[in-house]
Amino acid sequence: MTDFAEIERQFHAEDPEFRVTRADQVPPNYPSITDAWLTDVLCKGTPGAEVIGHGLDERDDGTSNRRRIFVHYNAAGEAAGLPAAIFCKSAETLLNRLSMASSGISKIEPDFYTYARERLDMEAPRAWYSAFDPNNHAYLVALHDMTDSVEFCDHTTPMNRARAESQIDQMARLHARFYDSPELGTASLPFSHWPDYWASLMRLAPQFGEYCDIAFGASEDLFPPELYARRADIWPLTMASVERHRKLPRCLTHGDVHLKNWYVKPGDRMGLSDWQAITAAHWSRDLIYGITTALTIENRRAWFDDLLRLYVEKMREYGVPGISFDEALLNCRQQIFTALAFWTITYRPAPGMPDMQPVPTTREFLRRIGAAVVELDALASFG
Repeated sequence: MTDFAEIERQFHAEDPEFRVTRADQVPPNYPSITDAWLTDVLCKGTPGAEVIGHGLDERDDGTSNRRRIFVHYNAAGEAAGLPAAIFCKSAETLLNRLSMASSGISKIEPDFYTYARERLDMEAPRAWYSAFDPNNHAYLVALHDMTDSVEFCDHTTPMNRARAESQIDQMARLHARFYDSPELGTASLPFSHWPDYWASLMRLAPQFGEYCDIAFGASEDLFPPELYARRADIWPLTMASVERHRKLPRCLTHGDVHLKNWYVKPGDRMGLSDWQAITAAHWSRDLIYGITTALTIENRRAWFDDLLRLYVEKMREYGVPGISFDEALLNCRQQIFTALAFWTITYRPAPGMPDMQPVPTTREFLRRIGAAVVELDALASFG
């Protein structure tokens, strides 16, 4: 069990003058990073290359603390075309470190880049460095900087049919790769089963369900009246959707596939980032979460059946036969409730949780998910 008091003690005991100089040292914060550390991380395999200076971009806080690092090299590094910038994620503040430690995020994302990324044939970021310190729960992931080469999405990003179909393809590639694999949950793919991950969220915030309900109550203007009238049923259905995973096949799932975690490459090819909630779960949770947050209500109504059939076809193409449309639809209807919970808790975070998303984003995703709950008759999905 995570010792939060010890994490807090170690955080306050950290020397503000401490600096990391080797790649085997996990930076506890961005000021601790040195040119020597960057040289060890970025210049291996490039004879004579050294980092001779670096600068920090503004920090962007959310679930993690995100920051770009601008890097300057000697002549050998410049000639080799080493990266001028890297994009980093860490747990620099105490609140972030405690919340990420409780849910395991500070270990999950480095584990994804260490154990899974290079085994996946899909569009996702690649890492220069990923590490987690189990002693103080510091972590750092340094990614290839894509700022100038892709379009990062938000709730206003236009999603045409080609982009939506690309999302379906990317999710099928992910889900099929380790479908029902005995590796899931072992040292080679050390990711929690979704019900266990959910339980860790409840430990992080014992008032999680209460604050989801508070947020639901504050969302009456966003939801269809028939959904709002069933307020008392939402949390029991949410817990039932979690428990359903114990009887379903597992695969590797992203876990938080809302539109802000996608990016667009030229040609309307979609990529998936922010791998900090990855679990072994049933694919239907990712699928319904991705579709309902990415698409406007109108486009989801028009395209949903076609996209679901496309997903079934893609899973078959990538080696997972035998999924029927009706089975996929029922599972998606049942799994929409934890997608809703992820955004109600974002709207009204429970004590001990950071603010995670801008209010306009949260409200729009709640509006889209709420409409889908009603229109897919998810409230009747458990009989």
